[in-house]
Amino acid sequence: MAEQAAPATAREWHLAARPQGWPVPTDFALVEAPVRTPGPGEILVRNAFLSVDPYMRGRMNDVKSYAPPFRLGEAMEGGAVGYVVASGAEGFAPGDAVLHGLGWREYATLDARHAVKVDPAAAPLSAYLGVLGMPGLTAYAGLLAVGGLKKGDKVFVSGAAGAVGSMVGQIAKLKGASLVVGSAGSAEKVAKLVDVYGYDAAFNYKDAPVHEQLAQAAPDGIDLYFDNVGGDHLEAAIGALTVHGRAVLCGAIAQYNDTTAPAAPRNLALAIGKRLRLEGMLVSDHAALQSQFVADVAGWLTSGELRHEETVVDGFERTADAFLDLLRGVNTGKMVVRLDG
Repeated sequence: MAEQAAPATAREWHLAARPQGWPVPTDFALVEAPVRTPGPGEILVRNAFLSVDPYMRGRMNDVKSYAPPFRLGEAMEGGAVGYVVASGAEGFAPGDAVLHGLGWREYATLDARHAVKVDPAAAPLSAYLGVLGMPGLTAYAGLLAVGGLKKGDKVFVSGAAGAVGSMVGQIAKLKGASLVVGSAGSAEKVAKLVDVYGYDAAFNYKDAPVHEQLAQAAPDGIDLYFDNVGGDHLEAAIGALTVHGRAVLCGAIAQYNDTTAPAAPRNLALAIGKRLRLEGMLVSDHAALQSQFVADVAGWLTSGELRHEETVVDGFERTADAFLDLLRGVNTGKMVVRLDG
């Protein structure tokens, strides 16, 4: 693409207040801010797609965690892909497509060392935020490296219609799982898990207690649980896991907005007799798998063995709405925001 002149100012989303429980629109502020010319070693990027992800909810709390909290009155951060419009960095030229971490804004000036070139001819730009990006690597590394998936394993995935969960089930099938069960929050998503993503069984967690539906879908128990939800799903999985079963603790979206302690799991003592392994994971620990992940997933996409979907929200001004919808489970697959222009 041709070089474009950057505007003097552009819009960015600030955290206006720390949410108490579920976030509300007034917790966010759309602000006009100066666009800074890149200095030596920096690039200026016009963002084309922004990512909204469940982990961002945790960064809105002023608590110590694996990532620093967002600061009040400052632009938030998140995955983004876009085009370089000005460069002070060797190896980056106007028109280059890049992936970086300064989303929630229309234009981003950043150290080029924190950007990665991507090929818009090899895959749509938005794919680098989803199936070929952080959610994809989370599914791949969580299932294979942390979960240690073995051929013949019976697998349960919660939040199975989301960006991570939809890939976990498919990769499990591709790697020889004997049974893959998923949970989701609507009849439409349940149907999609079976008909599109190839899950052997799926259920709507709103229809009946999770442990009852899981027992019906996996009467002989499960060997591996991939947890995106926590709460009653984790409790049900602990009850269903076989001896030496494994649980990959990736997310706990069911309790991100809770203001009181979670009611479940109440059966953690079962982990003793069953000799279970429950292990938390962060995708940042698995950068060494990046090249193998891209090679495998790109091959599965090309062959048609792996399917992926996106929920695309149009308009930068709708970024906060997209994030709120993500927390409510409105999306199927990866939720991205497509900027105008």
